[in-house]
Amino acid sequence: MSEKRGFVGTVKSLWTREDGAIISAELVLVMTIAVLAMLVGLDSLSDAVNNELNDVAGAFGAISQSFEFHGIAHPGSQSHGDHAIVSGSSFQDKVDDCDCTPLDSCIGHIVTPDKCEDGR
Repeated sequence: MSEKRGFVGTVKSLWTREDGAIISAELVLVMTIAVLAMLVGLDSLSDAVNNELNDVAGAFGAISQSFEFHGIAHPGSQSHGDHAIVSGSSFQDKVDDCDCTPLDSCIGHIVTPDKCEDGR
């Protein structure tokens, strides 16, 4: 007869049974606290990684990519009048918009300072 109780019998049986209700409630509470703790930890980890990547970007931006090399001239022999000339070249690295933009992680947006820390 217990196999053919119907819907009302099943609901009544589930309502009166308390074999694991406390353990289930404790498990839900513990899992909720664990998930909240993981979210807080992942947020802190995200802030730390963003700050370190900002430092790396600042280090790459601080590298001067300027270069210069001088040309050479070889007048050649006096009997032939041939000569060779190699022109020099130079490039001056200018400050870009993205070279000096620190991220303020407390506010969550980019702060544009008047000047960079190195005076550029």
